Amino acid sequence: MAFIIEGQDRPGRWLVTCDHASNRVPDWLNGGDLGIPEADMARHIAWDVGAAGVASALGQHLNSPVILSDFSRLVIDPNRGEDDPTLVMRLYDGTIIPANRHAGPEDIERRLDELYRPYHSAYARLAALRPDRVIVAIHSFTPSLRGRAPRPWHVGVLYSHLDDRFSRPLIARLMAEPDLCIGDNEPYSGHLPGDAIDRHALRNGRHNTLVELRNDLIETQAQQAHWAARLAPILTEVLGGL
Repeated sequence: MAFIIEGQDRPGRWLVTCDHASNRVPDWLNGGDLGIPEADMARHIAWDVGAAGVASALGQHLNSPVILSDFSRLVIDPNRGEDDPTLVMRLYDGTIIPANRHAGPEDIERRLDELYRPYHSAYARLAALRPDRVIVAIHSFTPSLRGRAPRPWHVGVLYSHLDDRFSRPLIARLMAEPDLCIGDNEPYSGHLPGDAIDRHALRNGRHNTLVELRNDLIETQAQQAHWAARLAPILTEVLGGL
């Protein structure tokens, strides 16, 4: 299966998404092994550590559906456009991905058909169930990339300059929290043509935001539950003010 849906019939306005929820490699791809050590498969290069637990709990708090990918971003990245050169990564944060080094057009097409396209089809269907749908994408980021400076932010809010209606007031609200360091389009820009937000929110005029949590803050189930409980009323408050 390419995805997991939780709470499809929940009546809330939100759609909570987690594009990098899993580090699973399907059995039909090199026997379920990308050729990198287990420790690397547990790192941020293979998935967004802790993000799935936050997304799942957040959907419960918001009484809204959740969609989670069920394949590793190293197999194929659902948060990239089909023509993006980083759709299938051959090198990521210092790690060479042997099963991807020689992936040709037929290999990539199978990954698109089996995983990427079914995920986006389900995503689009859920988004369309309400005309006033708001998309909140949950991601996580590593405290530092290899050889790079530490990242100070607890939470980053990412958005496109094409639509910052929701993200700007969300950033302002989060910055009012005295114990948080908030990234405004950090640790990287939220504008990426063809990504999931572009495809399902920007092109349809839907309110949206992408929330990045530093993954050392959401390692445990208790931490994930804490952040979901903290974010839900803030998101609701911001939406109410629009």
